[in-house]
Amino acid sequence: MILYPAIDLKGGQCVRLLRGEMSAATVYNNDPAAQARSFIAAGCRWLHVVDLDGAFAGKPVNGAAVAAITAAASVPVQLGGGIRDRATIERWLEQGVSRVVLGTAALRDPGLVKAACRAHPGKVAVGIDARHGRVAVEGWATSSELTAVDLALAFEDAGVAAIICTDIERDGALTGVDAAATAALARRLTTPVIASGGVAGIADLRALKSHEKDGISGVICGRALYDGRLDLKQALALLAG
Repeated sequence: MILYPAIDLKGGQCVRLLRGEMSAATVYNNDPAAQARSFIAAGCRWLHVVDLDGAFAGKPVNGAAVAAITAAASVPVQLGGGIRDRATIERWLEQGVSRVVLGTAALRDPGLVKAACRAHPGKVAVGIDARHGRVAVEGWATSSELTAVDLALAFEDAGVAAIICTDIERDGALTGVDAAATAALARRLTTPVIASGGVAGIADLRALKSHEKDGISGVICGRALYDGRLDLKQALALLAG
């Protein structure tokens, strides 16, 4: 199972939000590239980067910070936030991003996701952010009536590299993951699932690891790492076992 340390970008800085609220941002590092190098030095095999400003603006905003991260990174980088058209997908992939994460586009323009998967096999993930089981988009500011399960199932035959499932109510709150719910989703799919939201410590990773056979291939960790509640080397060793 892969651990994806999160680098969330707001105003060019590395931050964490509480339940997706931009007003509740905590700055952890004003040098995202240095943060990337730190994670890599600890043994991380992937980085998960989100352009938070871009998610709200509907277009890339933190391009300079992303470029600095990709230039510094010796491991693959997956990037989400404000990627809503073919040109933006192409540009990021050309600039060294290994995998783009499409969230709002998955709900609003599923044809774009499927076309991107055909054009770039293995380089497109779908981000499904849910509040009380319902999909939220546009930086989590807008809720829909579609369930996370139904949206995930809609891309089963598209060739998506992974489904990144985020529990908004748990994200950044250190309340623990809902491993059972994530595993239930993963069992409905053939596409690998990456869990996101709520990791508070090593016990959460153990819970997710126990469901690896159900299709949970990875987990995104943010605040628990930055706050020191989760030892990165211990976490990497557990998930690699």
